[in-house]
Amino acid sequence: MTIGGSLALIIIGAILAYAVDFDLSGLDIRVVGVILMIGGLVGLIIGLVRLATARRRTAPPPGAAVREERYYQEPSAYDDPARRHGY
Repeated sequence: MTIGGSLALIIIGAILAYAVDFDLSGLDIRVVGVILMIGGLVGLIIGLVRLATARRRTAPPPGAAVREERYYQEPSAYDDPARRHGY
């Protein structure tokens, strides 16, 4: 569940629990609203924990930079295969 989905559940649950005055036989709208708010809160906590641990894992440790150096040597006359004699 994403953080946005969790916030939507909390909002919908709060509306059902506090703003709706409707009676259904066998169903209490306020209890449904509280259940949705609790589910949204649990999803929000799980989403934030996953986000915090994902950021910690992907960041490289300081000082772990990779340095690559390349050294090139000028070719000499002895390195030319056309100029080699006796090989």
